Amino acid sequence: MTPIYIVGSSNTDMVVKSEKIPAPGETVLGGTFFMNAGGKGANQAVAAARMGGAVTFIANVGDDLFGRQSIEHFQKENIHTEFIFIDPDHASGVALINVDHQGENSITVAPGANANLSIAQIDQAFNSLLVPGIVLLQLEIPLATVEHTIRKAHQLGHRIILNPAPAQSIDKSLFKYLYLITPNESEAALLTGVSLVDTTSAKITAEKLHQLGVENVVITLGAKGAYLHSPTLKQLLPSPSAKALDSTGAGDCFNGALAVALAENQPLDTAVAFACAAAAISVSRLGAQASMPWRKEVSI
Repeated sequence: MTPIYIVGSSNTDMVVKSEKIPAPGETVLGGTFFMNAGGKGANQAVAAARMGGAVTFIANVGDDLFGRQSIEHFQKENIHTEFIFIDPDHASGVALINVDHQGENSITVAPGANANLSIAQIDQAFNSLLVPGIVLLQLEIPLATVEHTIRKAHQLGHRIILNPAPAQSIDKSLFKYLYLITPNESEAALLTGVSLVDTTSAKITAEKLHQLGVENVVITLGAKGAYLHSPTLKQLLPSPSAKALDSTGAGDCFNGALAVALAENQPLDTAVAFACAAAAISVSRLGAQASMPWRKEVSI
């Protein structure tokens, strides 16, 4: 199988599930607390590994309990960890997550060591990863590191998937190096200036991203599924129905599953449908990495 190289963040999530998400200045009593491994890069790595991908995770964690536990956890998930760097000067990343009774969430992240994943570390990793593969990135690490990784991966002949989350601007001159971009509605709106309200606006947004140089565009639309725009396909792929319990990590599940399907050389529309099916399972469970389904659970 084509290898998958995921570059991104690793956090420990501290989650409170309660009736509602507090408004500014409000205290909400009641609810359940639990801790879970998280971070967009780590979530996607676990999702891809559980889908059967050959995953190497490139990340930066603190020299602390959370960092050591994270590495042990990744190894148990059959993720290659030789390029998870240990930072002696910064704590591991932490996310504080509120989840309401409908499964909606509010997240605050203290990035810690994630904010110090460096260009030198990227070069160290990719100079050793000699087999061309799929590189999957997000935006919870420094933008300079993301942009350097895109250039480096392109030079080395990797196929690059950018999940532009959390939403922020990125150098659009790099879009021509992307095999695929996977924004959600708000991220796509930020990148293009077009508000997504329906399938028609999704088509317009996807076409704008394609005109900026991206080869293929997939806009994730939550429970509605995902809109695919490629040189040969322009269609909405619906998501299976699911009872939403917790949407934390659903987008990461989608991206990890999508990377695996593409690593298996599945057609792009089949790969997107597969990713939608995996994400629909994840929203029916609590947590980020804990909610990621196994390959045997996903069918399309």
